[in-house]
Amino acid sequence: MNSPRLDRNTALQRAAAPSQWDLAIIGGGATGLGIAVDAATRGYSTILLEQHDFAKGTSSRSTKLVHGGVRYLAMGDIKLVYHALYERGLIFKNAPHLAHIQSFIIPCYSFFDKWKYLIGLKVYDWLAGRYRIGISKSVSKRETADQIPGIKTNRLKGGVRYFDGQFDDARLAINLAQTAAQHGGVVLNYCKVTELLKDDRGKVAGVGFTDEETGRRFTLNAKVVVNATGVFVDDILQLDTDEHRSLVRPSQGTHIVVDRAFLGSSEALMIPKTSDGRVLFGIPWHDHLLLGTTDTPIATHSLEPRPLDTEINFILETAATYLANPPQRKDVLSIFAGLRPLAAPTGTNESTKEISRDHKLMVNPSGLITITGGKWTTYRKMAEETVDKAMETGGLTPRACRTKTVKIHGHQTPVQKGHWAYYGSDASGIQALVDSEPALAEKLHAGFDHIAAQAVWAVRHEMARTLEDVLARRLRILFLDAAKSLEMAPKVAGIMAAELGKDTAWIAAQIEQYTMLAANYLPERK
Repeated sequence: MNSPRLDRNTALQRAAAPSQWDLAIIGGGATGLGIAVDAATRGYSTILLEQHDFAKGTSSRSTKLVHGGVRYLAMGDIKLVYHALYERGLIFKNAPHLAHIQSFIIPCYSFFDKWKYLIGLKVYDWLAGRYRIGISKSVSKRETADQIPGIKTNRLKGGVRYFDGQFDDARLAINLAQTAAQHGGVVLNYCKVTELLKDDRGKVAGVGFTDEETGRRFTLNAKVVVNATGVFVDDILQLDTDEHRSLVRPSQGTHIVVDRAFLGSSEALMIPKTSDGRVLFGIPWHDHLLLGTTDTPIATHSLEPRPLDTEINFILETAATYLANPPQRKDVLSIFAGLRPLAAPTGTNESTKEISRDHKLMVNPSGLITITGGKWTTYRKMAEETVDKAMETGGLTPRACRTKTVKIHGHQTPVQKGHWAYYGSDASGIQALVDSEPALAEKLHAGFDHIAAQAVWAVRHEMARTLEDVLARRLRILFLDAAKSLEMAPKVAGIMAAELGKDTAWIAAQIEQYTMLAANYLPERK
């Protein structure tokens, strides 16, 4: 299937045309994009508006796992784990170019722990049913040390190997946007909703939004408006009613990225005991090692949350208890934080560990639908429930959900090697660009395999509008090595300017803005 070209000018023209949409979705993260795909594939006229770039916030800052949640199983949340494992199977089936099976080893330093984790993971396998992707089993001390060369072996009793899923979150977000467009939906980034339009009965009947690039204001009518803005849901709910009480309590999760050699394995590491009660993962990702995450209550929300020193130290110190040659602060290549939109607690307990990770779906008296919480793995189920609710709320003609079998754009098997795997069927389109213009085969940086044609593709087909869009979410370089992404920035900015018809002043401004942003991804060397 040909790539749906995410053309922003065409999308704005459709948004400006006088019509009534079935669904207007606010928020371009995992949840909003999933809803757009569900609604569009059911045949509803659908438009999605994102105030920044797709997956700018939490949805590009996950632990990169498609999983049921081993930790939630330990907490007794069987229902959440069961649904997530089922959805994990659907993601493998519908987006094989983005999600793959990853084996994990839990190193065990007592025989009691070894049997305890093995029994728990056997239950995990059982809950997955026909979507089980591997069999959990005990491994010896020698095999544990062989498979994870970086592990400490003193008093090691062996380990437990289990299987879960890994993916690229921002790339899946872009492919979901393309899938929605492929089925007739309109998706727009850099369009900020500033007003909820209401009819004479006080019912929400549309939205007003501003094109952040030009300052132009738009209004559009919709039978249903869905608030899927993650940690920003309260901002939209405040537009609906001044009496709104906060629905979300943000929790910050921080990750660090280091050289893959610190683990020395294609296996992932799962550390089951940490000082804050969470598990910690060490995961091979794009030929680097991702370590995380934390769970820190945050009073405010922002598009660029700052990792705390205490979080960085926690990750490094926890890793040091298991790795023979652990990374130091000077070894960190990139660090990033994301905010989880957890339901605000009603009691006095401040611990985010006690707050459910399941999603929450609600309808205001005005008819505004709000969906929050959940996680990437269950995005499709959340979308299905939301569109079902939209049918009921907006009086839409009932139509069955199709997303259990809809192939995500880029779907391709077998999977290609290296970073090309994440493009799926689009890789051939990028190669066609190189065939027509050989200069686009030039590498963007000696330390990465990415080429100029990928930056061109991001602008032409993936609605990339800024240097950050390309380096952070289309190519992922900012999340892998912030310093090298800065070295890559001038070349990418020049390529983008040629595509977008921008001048040298735009290039300079983009590099300046990106330099300030990237500084936050490199912790101070201590």
